[in-house]
Amino acid sequence: MSSKYEVVIGLEVHVQLNTKTKIFCNCPTSFGDEPNTNTCPTCLGLPGALPVMNKEAVRKAVMFGKAVNATINKRSTFERKNYFYPDLPKGYQISQFVVPIVENGELFIDTKEGTKRIGITRAHLEEDAGKNIHEGDYSKVDLNRAGTPLLEIVSEPDMRSSDEAIAYLKKLHAIVKYLGISDANMQEGSFRVDANVSVRPKGQKEFGTRVEIKNINSFKFIKQAIDYEVERHIEAYEYDEYEEEVVQETRLFNSKTGETRSMRGKEESADYRYFPDPDLLPLEVPEEFFDIEIPELPDEKKERYMKEFGLKEYDAGVLTAEPELAKFFEEMIELGVEPAAANRWLAIELLGRLNKAGISIENSPVSPKKLALIAIREKEAVISGAGGKKVLDLLMEEDIEVDVAIDKLGLKQVSDEGAIEKIVDEVLAANADKVEEYKAGKEKLFGFFVGQVMKASKGKANPQIVNKILKSKLS
Repeated sequence: MSSKYEVVIGLEVHVQLNTKTKIFCNCPTSFGDEPNTNTCPTCLGLPGALPVMNKEAVRKAVMFGKAVNATINKRSTFERKNYFYPDLPKGYQISQFVVPIVENGELFIDTKEGTKRIGITRAHLEEDAGKNIHEGDYSKVDLNRAGTPLLEIVSEPDMRSSDEAIAYLKKLHAIVKYLGISDANMQEGSFRVDANVSVRPKGQKEFGTRVEIKNINSFKFIKQAIDYEVERHIEAYEYDEYEEEVVQETRLFNSKTGETRSMRGKEESADYRYFPDPDLLPLEVPEEFFDIEIPELPDEKKERYMKEFGLKEYDAGVLTAEPELAKFFEEMIELGVEPAAANRWLAIELLGRLNKAGISIENSPVSPKKLALIAIREKEAVISGAGGKKVLDLLMEEDIEVDVAIDKLGLKQVSDEGAIEKIVDEVLAANADKVEEYKAGKEKLFGFFVGQVMKASKGKANPQIVNKILKSKLS
Protein backbone atom coordinates (compact mmCIF):
# COMPACT_ATOMS: atom_id res chain seq x y z
CA MET A 1 0.00 0.00 0.00
CA SER A 2 1.22 3.50 -0.83
CA SER A 3 2.52 5.44 2.20
CA LYS A 4 0.52 8.44 1.00
CA TYR A 5 -2.75 6.90 2.17
CA GLU A 6 -4.35 5.74 5.39
CA VAL A 7 -6.82 2.87 5.64
CA VAL A 8 -9.83 3.21 7.94
CA ILE A 9 -11.66 0.01 8.93
CA GLY A 10 -14.71 -0.55 11.11
CA LEU A 11 -16.27 -3.96 11.64
CA GLU A 12 -19.79 -5.19 12.31
CA VAL A 13 -19.98 -8.71 13.66
CA HIS A 14 -23.19 -10.71 13.97
CA VAL A 15 -22.82 -13.28 16.73
CA GLN A 16 -25.51 -15.94 16.87
CA LEU A 17 -26.32 -16.50 20.55
CA ASN A 18 -26.53 -20.16 21.55
CA THR A 19 -29.90 -20.06 23.29
CA LYS A 20 -32.10 -23.15 22.99
CA THR A 21 -34.98 -21.15 21.55
CA LYS A 22 -35.38 -18.11 19.31
CA ILE A 23 -35.33 -14.56 20.58
CA PHE A 24 -39.10 -13.90 20.48
CA CYS A 25 -40.68 -17.38 20.39
CA ASN A 26 -40.19 -20.96 21.58
CA CYS A 27 -38.99 -22.43 18.28
CA PRO A 28 -35.68 -24.32 18.59
CA THR A 29 -32.48 -22.80 17.18
CA SER A 30 -30.88 -26.13 16.20
CA PHE A 31 -28.73 -26.07 13.05
CA GLY A 32 -29.14 -28.42 10.09
CA ASP A 33 -32.77 -29.49 10.58
CA GLU A 34 -35.17 -29.99 7.67
CA PRO A 35 -35.98 -26.61 6.06
CA ASN A 36 -38.93 -24.68 7.51
CA THR A 37 -39.60 -27.14 10.35
CA ASN A 38 -38.53 -24.87 13.22
CA THR A 39 -41.11 -22.15 12.62
CA CYS A 40 -44.27 -20.78 14.20
CA PRO A 41 -46.70 -17.87 13.60
CA THR A 42 -44.38 -15.50 15.51
CA CYS A 43 -41.15 -16.09 13.59
CA LEU A 44 -43.13 -16.36 10.33
CA GLY A 45 -44.63 -12.93 11.00
CA LEU A 46 -48.25 -14.06 10.72
CA PRO A 47 -50.98 -11.55 11.69
CA GLY A 48 -51.86 -11.52 15.38
CA ALA A 49 -48.69 -13.30 16.58
CA LEU A 50 -46.84 -11.39 19.31
CA PRO A 51 -43.15 -11.51 20.26
CA VAL A 52 -42.01 -12.40 23.81
CA MET A 53 -38.43 -11.57 24.86
CA ASN A 54 -36.00 -14.45 25.49
CA LYS A 55 -34.46 -13.77 28.93
CA GLU A 56 -31.42 -15.95 28.22
CA ALA A 57 -30.48 -13.80 25.21
CA VAL A 58 -30.48 -10.76 27.49
CA ARG A 59 -28.24 -12.53 30.01
CA LYS A 60 -25.72 -13.43 27.31
CA ALA A 61 -25.67 -9.86 25.98
CA VAL A 62 -24.96 -8.58 29.50
CA MET A 63 -22.10 -11.09 29.86
CA PHE A 64 -20.53 -9.73 26.69
CA GLY A 65 -20.92 -6.16 27.90
CA LYS A 66 -19.10 -6.98 31.13
CA ALA A 67 -16.30 -8.72 29.21
CA VAL A 68 -15.52 -5.63 27.11
CA ASN A 69 -15.80 -3.07 29.94
CA ALA A 70 -18.91 -1.57 28.36
CA THR A 71 -21.88 0.37 29.66
CA ILE A 72 -24.86 -1.95 30.12
CA ASN A 73 -28.05 0.03 29.78
CA LYS A 74 -30.61 -0.83 32.43
CA ARG A 75 -33.33 0.17 29.96
CA SER A 76 -33.08 -0.31 26.18
CA THR A 77 -35.59 -0.35 23.33
CA PHE A 78 -36.52 -2.35 20.26
CA GLU A 79 -37.35 -0.83 16.88
CA ARG A 80 -38.56 -2.14 13.56
CA LYS A 81 -35.95 -1.97 10.80
CA ASN A 82 -37.90 -2.00 7.54
CA TYR A 83 -36.53 -3.55 4.37
CA PHE A 84 -37.66 -6.17 1.90
CA TYR A 85 -35.83 -9.41 1.36
CA PRO A 86 -37.30 -12.85 0.55
CA ASP A 87 -35.96 -14.45 3.75
CA LEU A 88 -37.35 -11.70 6.01
CA PRO A 89 -40.95 -12.90 6.49
CA LYS A 90 -42.32 -9.85 8.32
CA GLY A 91 -40.86 -7.31 5.90
CA TYR A 92 -38.99 -5.80 8.87
CA GLN A 93 -36.43 -6.92 11.42
CA ILE A 94 -36.86 -6.34 15.15
CA SER A 95 -33.61 -4.72 16.28
CA GLN A 96 -32.24 -2.18 18.76
CA PHE A 97 -31.45 1.21 17.27
CA VAL A 98 -32.09 4.17 19.58
CA VAL A 99 -30.83 2.64 22.87
CA PRO A 100 -28.83 -0.62 22.60
CA ILE A 101 -28.35 -2.94 25.56
CA VAL A 102 -24.53 -2.51 25.42
CA GLU A 103 -22.45 0.51 24.37
CA ASN A 104 -19.07 2.18 24.80
CA GLY A 105 -16.91 -0.93 25.22
CA GLU A 106 -13.31 -1.68 24.34
CA LEU A 107 -11.03 -4.47 23.29
CA PHE A 108 -7.22 -4.58 23.14
CA ILE A 109 -5.17 -6.17 20.36
CA ASP A 110 -1.44 -6.83 19.91
CA THR A 111 0.22 -5.01 16.99
CA LYS A 112 3.82 -4.54 15.83
CA GLU A 113 3.76 -1.16 17.57
CA GLY A 114 2.42 -2.63 20.83
CA THR A 115 -1.01 -2.95 22.43
CA LYS A 116 -3.79 -0.99 20.73
CA ARG A 117 -7.26 -0.16 22.02
CA ILE A 118 -10.20 -0.75 19.67
CA GLY A 119 -13.43 0.94 20.68
CA ILE A 120 -16.74 -0.92 20.59
CA THR A 121 -19.50 1.53 19.76
CA ARG A 122 -22.39 -0.74 20.65
CA ALA A 123 -23.67 -4.29 20.84
CA HIS A 124 -27.38 -4.69 20.31
CA LEU A 125 -29.86 -7.53 20.27
CA GLU A 126 -31.85 -8.38 17.16
CA GLU A 127 -33.45 -11.28 15.32
CA ASP A 128 -31.78 -13.07 12.43
CA ALA A 129 -33.32 -13.42 9.00
CA GLY A 130 -33.86 -16.75 7.23
CA LYS A 131 -31.67 -18.16 4.50
CA ASN A 132 -31.93 -18.05 0.72
CA ILE A 133 -30.78 -21.14 -1.16
CA HIS A 134 -30.04 -20.59 -4.83
CA GLU A 135 -30.22 -23.65 -7.11
CA GLY A 136 -29.98 -23.08 -10.84
CA ASP A 137 -32.92 -20.94 -12.00
CA TYR A 138 -34.70 -21.24 -8.66
CA SER A 139 -34.28 -19.69 -5.22
CA LYS A 140 -35.64 -21.38 -2.13
CA VAL A 141 -36.24 -19.88 1.32
CA ASP A 142 -35.51 -21.68 4.59
CA LEU A 143 -36.96 -19.82 7.59
CA ASN A 144 -35.54 -22.09 10.31
CA ARG A 145 -32.98 -19.40 11.16
CA ALA A 146 -35.52 -16.55 11.16
CA GLY A 147 -35.83 -15.25 14.71
CA THR A 148 -32.56 -16.70 15.99
CA PRO A 149 -31.07 -14.25 18.53
CA LEU A 150 -28.16 -12.16 17.30
CA LEU A 151 -25.81 -9.84 19.10
CA GLU A 152 -24.53 -7.31 16.57
CA ILE A 153 -21.20 -5.89 17.72
CA VAL A 154 -20.17 -2.64 16.04
CA SER A 155 -16.61 -1.37 16.39
CA GLU A 156 -15.29 2.15 16.09
CA PRO A 157 -13.38 2.81 12.83
CA ASP A 158 -10.11 2.36 14.75
CA MET A 159 -8.33 -0.24 12.62
CA ARG A 160 -5.71 0.86 10.08
CA SER A 161 -4.82 -2.39 8.32
CA SER A 162 -6.24 -5.80 7.50
CA ASP A 163 -3.82 -7.29 10.05
CA GLU A 164 -5.34 -5.14 12.81
CA ALA A 165 -8.84 -6.12 11.67
CA ILE A 166 -7.97 -9.83 11.86
CA ALA A 167 -6.36 -9.39 15.30
CA TYR A 168 -9.55 -7.68 16.53
CA LEU A 169 -11.80 -10.37 15.07
CA LYS A 170 -9.75 -13.23 16.50
CA LYS A 171 -9.81 -11.61 19.94
CA LEU A 172 -13.57 -11.04 19.68
CA HIS A 173 -14.08 -14.61 18.45
CA ALA A 174 -12.11 -15.95 21.44
CA ILE A 175 -14.05 -13.80 23.93
CA VAL A 176 -17.50 -14.98 22.83
CA LYS A 177 -16.31 -18.60 22.94
CA TYR A 178 -14.71 -18.19 26.39
CA LEU A 179 -17.96 -16.64 27.63
CA GLY A 180 -19.90 -19.60 26.21
CA ILE A 181 -22.50 -17.32 24.61
CA SER A 182 -21.97 -18.65 21.07
CA ASP A 183 -20.20 -21.51 19.31
CA ALA A 184 -18.95 -18.78 16.89
CA ASN A 185 -18.82 -21.32 14.05
CA MET A 186 -18.04 -19.21 10.99
CA GLN A 187 -18.89 -21.96 8.50
CA GLU A 188 -22.39 -22.32 9.98
CA GLY A 189 -22.95 -18.55 10.10
CA SER A 190 -22.73 -18.15 13.88
CA PHE A 191 -20.03 -15.46 13.53
CA ARG A 192 -20.57 -13.30 10.44
CA VAL A 193 -18.51 -10.26 9.57
CA ASP A 194 -19.31 -7.09 7.60
CA ALA A 195 -16.23 -4.95 6.95
CA ASN A 196 -16.52 -1.19 6.36
CA VAL A 197 -13.47 0.03 4.47
CA SER A 198 -12.36 3.46 3.28
CA VAL A 199 -9.08 5.10 2.28
CA ARG A 200 -8.01 8.72 2.72
CA PRO A 201 -4.83 10.73 2.07
CA LYS A 202 -2.61 10.75 5.15
CA GLY A 203 -3.30 13.76 7.32
CA GLN A 204 -6.89 14.18 6.11
CA LYS A 205 -9.42 14.19 8.96
CA GLU A 206 -12.51 13.49 6.88
CA PHE A 207 -13.25 9.85 6.07
CA GLY A 208 -13.03 8.65 2.49
CA THR A 209 -15.89 6.99 0.62
CA ARG A 210 -16.92 3.94 2.60
CA VAL A 211 -17.89 0.57 1.19
CA GLU A 212 -19.29 -2.36 3.15
CA ILE A 213 -18.17 -5.90 2.35
CA LYS A 214 -20.98 -8.19 3.44
CA ASN A 215 -21.10 -11.55 5.22
CA ILE A 216 -17.56 -12.94 5.07
CA ASN A 217 -17.13 -16.28 6.83
CA SER A 218 -13.39 -16.86 7.34
CA PHE A 219 -10.47 -14.85 8.66
CA LYS A 220 -8.50 -15.61 5.51
CA PHE A 221 -11.24 -14.27 3.22
CA ILE A 222 -11.79 -11.19 5.40
CA LYS A 223 -8.13 -10.22 5.03
CA GLN A 224 -8.22 -10.85 1.27
CA ALA A 225 -11.41 -8.82 0.85
CA ILE A 226 -10.07 -5.83 2.81
CA ASP A 227 -6.73 -5.85 0.97
CA TYR A 228 -8.50 -6.00 -2.40
CA GLU A 229 -10.76 -3.07 -1.50
CA VAL A 230 -7.84 -0.98 -0.24
CA GLU A 231 -5.98 -1.43 -3.53
CA ARG A 232 -9.15 -0.64 -5.51
CA HIS A 233 -9.65 2.60 -3.57
CA ILE A 234 -6.03 3.66 -3.99
CA GLU A 235 -6.16 3.05 -7.74
CA ALA A 236 -9.24 5.24 -7.92
CA TYR A 237 -7.32 7.99 -6.10
CA GLU A 238 -4.21 7.59 -8.26
CA TYR A 239 -5.75 7.37 -11.71
CA ASP A 240 -8.40 9.81 -12.90
CA GLU A 241 -9.28 7.51 -15.78
CA TYR A 242 -9.76 4.50 -13.47
CA GLU A 243 -12.71 2.59 -14.89
CA GLU A 244 -14.43 1.82 -11.57
CA GLU A 245 -15.39 4.83 -9.44
CA VAL A 246 -15.55 4.25 -5.68
CA VAL A 247 -19.07 4.92 -4.44
CA GLN A 248 -20.77 4.19 -1.14
CA GLU A 249 -22.22 0.73 -1.59
CA THR A 250 -22.45 -2.82 -0.29
CA ARG A 251 -20.16 -5.34 -1.99
CA LEU A 252 -19.75 -9.12 -1.92
CA PHE A 253 -16.45 -11.00 -1.83
CA ASN A 254 -15.78 -13.81 -4.31
CA SER A 255 -13.41 -16.25 -2.58
CA LYS A 256 -12.57 -17.97 -5.88
CA THR A 257 -11.36 -14.83 -7.66
CA GLY A 258 -10.23 -12.89 -4.58
CA GLU A 259 -12.26 -9.88 -5.76
CA THR A 260 -15.27 -7.94 -4.53
CA ARG A 261 -18.24 -6.96 -6.67
CA SER A 262 -21.10 -4.52 -6.24
CA MET A 263 -24.24 -5.90 -4.58
CA ARG A 264 -26.38 -2.81 -3.97
CA GLY A 265 -26.23 0.85 -2.97
CA LYS A 266 -25.47 1.27 0.74
CA GLU A 267 -28.50 2.26 2.78
CA GLU A 268 -28.40 4.91 5.50
CA SER A 269 -30.41 4.77 8.73
CA ALA A 270 -33.24 6.83 7.24
CA ASP A 271 -33.73 4.25 4.48
CA TYR A 272 -34.76 1.67 7.06
CA ARG A 273 -37.55 3.89 8.49
CA TYR A 274 -36.89 2.82 12.09
CA PHE A 275 -39.79 3.23 14.51
CA PRO A 276 -40.50 1.77 17.98
CA ASP A 277 -41.87 -1.76 17.90
CA PRO A 278 -45.42 -1.41 19.30
CA ASP A 279 -45.52 -5.06 20.40
CA LEU A 280 -42.47 -4.91 22.69
CA LEU A 281 -42.11 -2.91 25.90
CA PRO A 282 -38.72 -1.32 26.63
CA LEU A 283 -36.27 -3.97 27.83
CA GLU A 284 -35.49 -3.77 31.56
CA VAL A 285 -32.37 -5.73 32.50
CA PRO A 286 -32.99 -7.72 35.73
CA GLU A 287 -30.87 -6.50 38.66
CA GLU A 288 -29.32 -9.93 39.23
CA PHE A 289 -27.82 -9.87 35.72
CA PHE A 290 -25.51 -7.03 36.73
CA ASP A 291 -23.89 -9.36 39.29
CA ILE A 292 -23.16 -12.17 36.80
CA GLU A 293 -19.59 -13.44 37.13
CA ILE A 294 -17.83 -14.02 33.85
CA PRO A 295 -15.13 -16.69 33.33
CA GLU A 296 -11.42 -16.02 32.93
CA LEU A 297 -10.92 -14.38 29.53
CA PRO A 298 -8.01 -14.88 27.08
CA ASP A 299 -5.93 -11.87 28.18
CA GLU A 300 -6.24 -12.77 31.86
CA LYS A 301 -5.48 -16.44 31.16
CA LYS A 302 -2.44 -15.48 29.07
CA GLU A 303 -1.02 -13.40 31.93
CA ARG A 304 -1.64 -16.23 34.37
CA TYR A 305 0.11 -18.78 32.14
CA MET A 306 3.15 -16.52 31.95
CA LYS A 307 3.32 -16.03 35.72
CA GLU A 308 2.17 -19.47 36.93
CA PHE A 309 3.80 -21.69 34.31
CA GLY A 310 6.72 -19.53 33.22
CA LEU A 311 5.68 -19.57 29.57
CA LYS A 312 6.91 -17.00 27.07
CA GLU A 313 4.38 -14.40 25.93
CA TYR A 314 4.08 -15.90 22.43
CA ASP A 315 3.53 -19.45 23.73
CA ALA A 316 0.96 -18.27 26.29
CA GLY A 317 -0.83 -16.35 23.52
CA VAL A 318 -1.04 -19.43 21.29
CA LEU A 319 -2.38 -21.65 24.09
CA THR A 320 -5.07 -19.16 25.13
CA ALA A 321 -6.23 -18.20 21.63
CA GLU A 322 -9.06 -20.74 21.87
CA PRO A 323 -10.79 -22.03 25.02
CA GLU A 324 -10.59 -25.62 23.76
CA LEU A 325 -6.81 -25.31 23.40
CA ALA A 326 -6.40 -23.84 26.90
CA LYS A 327 -8.58 -26.61 28.35
CA PHE A 328 -6.47 -29.26 26.55
CA PHE A 329 -3.28 -27.71 27.99
CA GLU A 330 -4.65 -27.52 31.52
CA GLU A 331 -5.79 -31.16 31.40
CA MET A 332 -2.24 -32.17 30.50
CA ILE A 333 -0.90 -30.15 33.45
CA GLU A 334 -3.38 -31.85 35.81
CA LEU A 335 -2.13 -35.22 34.57
CA GLY A 336 1.39 -34.36 35.74
CA VAL A 337 3.07 -32.99 32.62
CA GLU A 338 5.48 -30.09 33.16
CA PRO A 339 4.28 -26.82 31.51
CA ALA A 340 7.20 -26.54 29.06
CA ALA A 341 6.71 -30.14 27.90
CA ALA A 342 2.93 -29.72 27.64
CA ASN A 343 3.43 -26.59 25.53
CA ARG A 344 5.93 -28.33 23.24
CA TRP A 345 3.83 -31.44 22.67
CA LEU A 346 0.57 -29.53 22.26
CA ALA A 347 1.39 -26.23 20.55
CA ILE A 348 4.19 -27.52 18.31
CA GLU A 349 3.75 -31.24 17.75
CA LEU A 350 -0.01 -31.87 17.94
CA LEU A 351 -1.19 -28.51 16.55
CA GLY A 352 1.26 -28.78 13.68
CA ARG A 353 -0.21 -32.13 12.69
CA LEU A 354 -3.82 -30.97 13.17
CA ASN A 355 -3.29 -27.84 11.07
CA LYS A 356 -1.69 -29.87 8.29
CA ALA A 357 -4.66 -32.25 8.32
CA GLY A 358 -7.22 -29.43 8.58
CA ILE A 359 -8.58 -30.77 11.90
CA SER A 360 -9.69 -28.53 14.77
CA ILE A 361 -8.49 -29.13 18.33
CA GLU A 362 -12.09 -30.05 19.29
CA ASN A 363 -11.94 -32.96 16.82
CA SER A 364 -8.41 -34.08 17.64
CA PRO A 365 -7.98 -37.86 17.34
CA VAL A 366 -5.42 -37.60 20.16
CA SER A 367 -6.89 -36.84 23.59
CA PRO A 368 -5.20 -34.78 26.35
CA LYS A 369 -4.69 -38.02 28.30
CA LYS A 370 -2.84 -39.71 25.42
CA LEU A 371 -0.67 -36.69 24.63
CA ALA A 372 0.15 -36.33 28.32
CA LEU A 373 1.22 -39.98 28.46
CA ILE A 374 3.59 -39.46 25.51
CA ALA A 375 5.20 -36.57 27.42
CA ILE A 376 5.40 -38.66 30.60
CA ARG A 377 6.93 -41.65 28.80
CA GLU A 378 9.54 -39.31 27.33
CA LYS A 379 10.40 -37.92 30.78
CA GLU A 380 10.60 -41.48 32.18
CA ALA A 381 13.05 -42.26 29.34
CA VAL A 382 10.81 -45.08 28.14
CA ILE A 383 10.95 -43.41 24.72
CA SER A 384 13.06 -40.66 23.22
CA GLY A 385 11.71 -37.35 21.94
CA ALA A 386 12.02 -38.63 18.38
CA GLY A 387 10.24 -41.80 19.40
CA GLY A 388 7.43 -39.76 20.94
CA LYS A 389 6.88 -38.02 17.60
CA LYS A 390 6.55 -41.39 15.88
CA VAL A 391 4.02 -42.50 18.50
CA LEU A 392 2.04 -39.29 17.92
CA ASP A 393 2.07 -39.88 14.16
CA LEU A 394 0.61 -43.35 14.71
CA LEU A 395 -2.05 -42.07 17.12
CA MET A 396 -3.16 -39.55 14.49
CA GLU A 397 -3.99 -42.54 12.28
CA GLU A 398 -5.04 -45.25 14.74
CA ASP A 399 -7.18 -45.21 17.89
CA ILE A 400 -4.85 -47.22 20.15
CA GLU A 401 -3.26 -46.70 23.57
CA VAL A 402 0.14 -45.01 23.90
CA ASP A 403 1.94 -48.02 25.40
CA VAL A 404 0.50 -50.27 22.70
CA ALA A 405 1.82 -47.85 20.07
CA ILE A 406 5.27 -47.85 21.71
CA ASP A 407 5.41 -51.65 21.62
CA LYS A 408 4.02 -51.80 18.09
CA LEU A 409 6.72 -49.44 16.83
CA GLY A 410 9.45 -51.08 18.93
CA LEU A 411 10.47 -47.76 20.44
CA LYS A 412 11.02 -48.72 24.07
CA GLN A 413 14.44 -47.44 25.15
CA VAL A 414 17.12 -49.62 26.77
CA SER A 415 17.99 -48.15 30.17
CA ASP A 416 19.96 -51.11 31.50
CA GLU A 417 23.36 -49.56 32.30
CA GLY A 418 25.16 -52.87 32.00
CA ALA A 419 23.83 -53.53 28.51
CA ILE A 420 24.61 -49.98 27.36
CA GLU A 421 28.12 -50.12 28.88
CA LYS A 422 28.84 -53.26 26.85
CA ILE A 423 27.85 -51.44 23.63
CA VAL A 424 29.96 -48.41 24.61
CA ASP A 425 33.01 -50.63 25.21
CA GLU A 426 32.58 -52.24 21.76
CA VAL A 427 32.30 -48.84 20.04
CA LEU A 428 35.38 -47.45 21.82
CA ALA A 429 37.39 -50.57 21.02
CA ALA A 430 36.44 -50.35 17.33
CA ASN A 431 37.47 -46.68 17.20
CA ALA A 432 40.68 -46.65 19.26
CA ASP A 433 42.33 -44.07 16.96
CA LYS A 434 39.46 -41.61 17.52
CA VAL A 435 39.59 -42.25 21.26
CA GLU A 436 43.23 -41.11 21.22
CA GLU A 437 42.29 -38.02 19.19
CA TYR A 438 39.53 -37.18 21.66
CA LYS A 439 41.89 -37.52 24.64
CA ALA A 440 44.38 -35.32 22.81
CA GLY A 441 41.83 -32.49 22.83
CA LYS A 442 39.51 -33.11 19.87
CA GLU A 443 36.38 -33.01 22.04
CA LYS A 444 34.02 -32.56 19.10
CA LEU A 445 34.37 -36.30 18.55
CA PHE A 446 32.08 -36.92 21.54
CA GLY A 447 29.04 -36.55 19.28
CA PHE A 448 30.55 -39.17 16.96
CA PHE A 449 30.78 -41.68 19.79
CA VAL A 450 27.19 -40.98 20.88
CA GLY A 451 26.03 -41.54 17.31
CA GLN A 452 27.90 -44.82 17.00
CA VAL A 453 26.43 -46.14 20.27
CA MET A 454 22.92 -45.15 19.22
CA LYS A 455 23.47 -46.79 15.83
CA ALA A 456 24.73 -49.99 17.46
CA SER A 457 21.71 -50.06 19.78
CA LYS A 458 19.37 -49.41 16.83
CA GLY A 459 18.32 -46.15 18.46
CA LYS A 460 17.02 -47.81 21.61
CA ALA A 461 19.74 -46.85 24.09
CA ASN A 462 18.74 -44.17 26.59
CA PRO A 463 20.70 -41.10 25.40
CA GLN A 464 21.18 -39.76 28.94
CA ILE A 465 22.77 -43.03 30.12
CA VAL A 466 24.86 -43.22 26.93
CA ASN A 467 26.23 -39.73 27.61
CA LYS A 468 26.98 -40.55 31.25
CA ILE A 469 28.85 -43.78 30.49
CA LEU A 470 30.80 -42.26 27.58
CA LYS A 471 31.93 -39.30 29.71
CA SER A 472 33.07 -41.70 32.40
CA LYS A 473 34.98 -43.96 29.98
CA LEU A 474 36.60 -41.14 27.99
CA SER A 475 37.73 -39.20 31.02
